[in-house]
Amino acid sequence: MSGTRFVRRLVRLYAGLGAFGFSLALMVEARLGLGPWDVLHQGIARRLGVDLGWVVIGVGALALAAWIPLRQRPGFGTLSNVVAVGLVVEASLRVLPTPHATMVRLAFLAAGIVLNGAATGLYIGAGLGPGPRDGLMTGLARHGRSVRTVRTGIELIVLVAGIALGGSVGLGTLVFAVAIGPLAHVFLPLFAIDNRRIRCSAST
Repeated sequence: MSGTRFVRRLVRLYAGLGAFGFSLALMVEARLGLGPWDVLHQGIARRLGVDLGWVVIGVGALALAAWIPLRQRPGFGTLSNVVAVGLVVEASLRVLPTPHATMVRLAFLAAGIVLNGAATGLYIGAGLGPGPRDGLMTGLARHGRSVRTVRTGIELIVLVAGIALGGSVGLGTLVFAVAIGPLAHVFLPLFAIDNRRIRCSAST
């Protein structure tokens, strides 16, 4: 891989991770419900009385540890994901306002979901390794289950756990669940460095 090509991958990776963290902060401030993993993150943060960003990092590290028995190999992007997203969430929550008007909250939610889809396309499209949660799903799928079945099962489990711990569920949870797949389908090939690899991955 040439130096210029690697720099392009790094730029897309960190732009994606930064956008991903900021999108989560937007959805948190909207207070209209979060995606399944973030319901879990928020529930843990509320129970432990710690900042959300540190929980994102901690859960990412635990998900990465679960790769070991699955014989998954993390990439540079995977390790960056564990740390960078949580730090961006923390920084963003400190500067974003907390809107009270319904229309502004809906705008925060919509912007967060669309940005999350674009961010997914950027960081996965960089081809430097999936996020720890994504890799956990694909690793389990390699052991005889379809990606769709594994992803649905894991997200239902983390959603139920997050609800039990007090995470925010609402309109945003439903919209995220419906919209994130189609958004990723649009943004992955749009931002991918290697479109052929992304198409092959999407077909598994």
